Amino acid sequence: MKKNFVLVSLLALCLCGGTAQAQVAESAEWASKIKAEGLNNSRIEEISQYMTDYLGSRLTASKQKRRADSLVVVKLRELGLSNPRSAFAMPFTRGGWDVVKTYAAMTAPYYCAFSVNPRAWSGSTDGLVRGECILFNVQTKEDLEQYRGKVAGKILLMPSMQNTDIKFEPLASRYTEEELEELTRDNRANGRGGRFGGRSNFDFRAYMELRSLVAQFYAEEKPLCVVNGSGSFNVPSGSGVNYKYGDPEPVPEINMPVEDHARMVRLIQNGQQVEMELELINRFTDDCEVHNIYAEIPGTDPKLKDEIILLGGHFDSWHGGTGAADNASGCIVMMEAMRILKELGFKPKRTIRLALWGGEEQGLYGSRGYLEQYLYKDQKKLPGFDKFALYLNMDNGSGRFRGIYLERNDAAFAFFQAWMKAVESLGFNYLSPRTTGGTDHQTFTRFGLPAYQFIQDELEYGRTYHTIMDTYERLSLSDLRVDATIVAWLAACAANDPGRIPVYPAVNLNQPQRPF
Repeated sequence: MKKNFVLVSLLALCLCGGTAQAQVAESAEWASKIKAEGLNNSRIEEISQYMTDYLGSRLTASKQKRRADSLVVVKLRELGLSNPRSAFAMPFTRGGWDVVKTYAAMTAPYYCAFSVNPRAWSGSTDGLVRGECILFNVQTKEDLEQYRGKVAGKILLMPSMQNTDIKFEPLASRYTEEELEELTRDNRANGRGGRFGGRSNFDFRAYMELRSLVAQFYAEEKPLCVVNGSGSFNVPSGSGVNYKYGDPEPVPEINMPVEDHARMVRLIQNGQQVEMELELINRFTDDCEVHNIYAEIPGTDPKLKDEIILLGGHFDSWHGGTGAADNASGCIVMMEAMRILKELGFKPKRTIRLALWGGEEQGLYGSRGYLEQYLYKDQKKLPGFDKFALYLNMDNGSGRFRGIYLERNDAAFAFFQAWMKAVESLGFNYLSPRTTGGTDHQTFTRFGLPAYQFIQDELEYGRTYHTIMDTYERLSLSDLRVDATIVAWLAACAANDPGRIPVYPAVNLNQPQRPF
């Protein structure tokens, strides 16, 4: 074992008052069975194609997402899981939105067709439209006035926030041993932790106020379209505009790769007149609900069957690609882990529940809905709170699991130390005391519940997620096979371990929790 891992494990033993020695993993026989099924009889390739090529994109509340919900329920039933279903999670004020047609090209000073992606919940053009492009650089509300009366019928090029310099880092990478070692060091003494700890100087309120003023300006001044430089390697990214169902249809907006966007900006800055033609058709619907997908392997112990081991990832995606790495990959791994256990006839003492969340990309809607229905609402614990045994979440692409972030819950170390021994040979070797953010486990960790995200090799995740490039080709099937095998093993251990990871004691449930 690594030096830092041993130190952290000893700390956990002390803090747990010695109870960690009682933690129990499943038998070596079950470890062999799970590895054999997961690595030799895997259905990862089949499930991966189903979840990407067949289902397509899955924007929250879109018709595509509703189609995918129905089809995944069918797939879960085919895998033999109990009670597969789509269930209401939370209201969704934006409503549904689907892309029907997207076309954009520069027509002057010469013709060039562009690969673009409409921003979700933005409006449509009035058929095929043509117009002059102008630069629209608004950093403060005072900047808006210089454009008033000048943008009607124009196409607005927004300033790009991305760097176009050549990058010399590899496109795909795995963690080094030194980087993994660093993650095992406790960083609580360094001050505020977490993924967004460095953004304290950002004035979010002023930013949102300016966004609101700009949206009002668009509605009043009526430009043909707004063009954002977003995405690189000539691949546009996905994002959405601020919209509430029933409001007037917003101005059309598209995301264009920074290379094409920067070309037009430079042409204008050098005195050239730049023109574009566009046809954008998007459909708004009155579907104002977020749904989750659930299925189970029921628990068998009369005393423990109502306790829940939760395995999940978010099922929704942005609309440009097929949401492969973000986050079909997490759903694929959790589905395959469930399949492995079901295929082997594993009889868990606790219930193992699969949860494929909706609405993560817009604010963790699906997991928050689950929390408010079953665990905690209106400053009160619900019956399911004390039955919540563990949540394992995946949402960092399709890279290999190298360990797990334990969210400062020192009591969790003893459990994972016992459980992980059988899968250390698969490269699962690191327990980090640190927190990590940006996905559904945070719904539960803010209440101290044992919910964890894996340490994963990044591969090429950073340049592909939220883009039209996020398709089947972005999946590392060999890594997904290993990840599913690890999840199946950890779920089996957690389901049958006599002990349970306790709630993180530093959370005071009698105080209002920080909103998202």
